[in-house]
Amino acid sequence: MSNTTTKFGAIFDWDGVIIDSSRQHEESWERLAAEEKRALPANHFKVGFGRKNEWIIASFLHWTEDPAEVHRLSLRKEALYREIVLEKGIEALPGVHTFLQRLRDAGVPTCIGSSTHRENIATILGVMGFTGLFGGMITAEDVSHGKPDPEVFLKAAAVTGCAPNRCVVFEDALAGIEAARAGGMKVVGVATTHPADGLTMTDRVVVRLDELGVADLAALFSR
Repeated sequence: MSNTTTKFGAIFDWDGVIIDSSRQHEESWERLAAEEKRALPANHFKVGFGRKNEWIIASFLHWTEDPAEVHRLSLRKEALYREIVLEKGIEALPGVHTFLQRLRDAGVPTCIGSSTHRENIATILGVMGFTGLFGGMITAEDVSHGKPDPEVFLKAAAVTGCAPNRCVVFEDALAGIEAARAGGMKVVGVATTHPADGLTMTDRVVVRLDELGVADLAALFSR
């Protein structure tokens, strides 16, 4: 994978692609709402999935528009999430470790591109023994615009050293798929959050990452 004609980069969303933390994140919003004595609509988690906390708090939940208060609530939500992870544990999704090893062994440059906070990802990478399997990460702190804006993936592409049109993004959230497309990238949909037939605008859909080999990814760029 080292020559310029075959090299491509692999960019991974985090939640729903590498780990399944949906229950922990939903519970952290519920704990935050209880602490703050705020209401949550029934569909809050589905609507907010894959988006930055700041958008959820200010634009969807309408809890506050004060930037300092939005920031405080966002950080508190993530602290509650880490507490829940420590209480209840977390594991990688099936097939993830095997697939990441395949990419590493083939020399494919990789990067995480996620709306998740850096401390969350760094903590869980260590817990799961995944340190060294990614070439870098772009997280919530690194971007001004959340998905579906392509900023996070464009910055992740730069980390891989590949042009956006030579990158494939692995995403489970519709906002993330839209972001990858807006960045001009190939997209593999991961059917963890949504059913496979709901993941439109993708080049391929899988249930587990280890359904794919490196050759399958390379073939996406020959179309």
